[in-house]
Amino acid sequence: MTHHHGEFKVPQGKLVVVDLEVTDEVITEAVVSGDFFLEPDEALGAMSDALLGRPVDVPLGTLASAVEEAAGDAVLVGFDARSLGMAVLRALGRSTAWHDHDFTLLEAGPLHPPAQMALDEVLLRQVASGERGPTLRVWEWASNAVIIGSFQSLSNEVDLEAAARHDATVVRRVSGGGAMFVEPGNTITYSLYVPDTLVAGLSFLDSYAFLDAWVVRALRGLGVEASYVPVNDIVSPAGKIGGAAQKRASGAVLHHVTMSYDMDADAMMDILRIGREKLSDKGHTSSGKRVDPIRSQTGLTREKVVEAMLDHFEQSYGLGREVLDDGTRAASEALAAEKYVGGEWLARVP
Repeated sequence: MTHHHGEFKVPQGKLVVVDLEVTDEVITEAVVSGDFFLEPDEALGAMSDALLGRPVDVPLGTLASAVEEAAGDAVLVGFDARSLGMAVLRALGRSTAWHDHDFTLLEAGPLHPPAQMALDEVLLRQVASGERGPTLRVWEWASNAVIIGSFQSLSNEVDLEAAARHDATVVRRVSGGGAMFVEPGNTITYSLYVPDTLVAGLSFLDSYAFLDAWVVRALRGLGVEASYVPVNDIVSPAGKIGGAAQKRASGAVLHHVTMSYDMDADAMMDILRIGREKLSDKGHTSSGKRVDPIRSQTGLTREKVVEAMLDHFEQSYGLGREVLDDGTRAASEALAAEKYVGGEWLARVP
């Protein structure tokens, strides 16, 4: 018999705690506690009993349904059946919290577009295999880029002649989402590479907001009235700040975000095949206006904004520092040459 303890803090809610005894991969004893409210009292015992006899690999949905049925007409305040299930997953080691991990900031230096795409893929694989721990990377660009989503049509999204005029290399990333134009210094892009246990039990939709909650808090600390709008946008009253995208591998999640710092709308309009209606949805009111929601609202340099973001992450979860090692750099350079320099991958959707 082994003892397992798990806690889950409900967003804007209460703390749910479970203590389990497990014998032969089955839950044999369960105690549920927390600072939540529950009426009538007797429902607590019924909800605890609903966990008994469940295998340790029981799906979250099954747990939540069993607890909800056991609760019956009871009134649950500050938590629900699903959050109790999440506490069980935490106890069994199937779900983790930010503080369960040691995060590292990986400093790779300026990279050209194909190398950026390749490094994202290599780091995702490393975290999935356990070769690397949870990692945060802030991208620095060595040259202009046009990045299209994994499922976008190249010809529908990009004017290749215009991209050439602006000396912008066109690449396709592994995640979905829309196209963007990047010049060194005009955006803030970061990638998180995390074990999938960090988002276990969350829907894809909820995982976007969950993984970006820290940067929304950091922006608010800088005076930006930032908020998250599903599916994947970070916005402010001044307009859209940025968008997120994800790619999942067996055991890990790549989550990256690009935010506008000083976007050149004229160049973007020239390169990307987007209409004014879509442009206005991103915070642009005219093709001649530069869009700088972060710069204009903070008055800070890009470097100071990034520094504030990283300071907030470190204060929240801890953050070590590491320089990109030669082996990983070599692997990403090889993948860049094989996959991301033009060719079949770029044209996968013509």
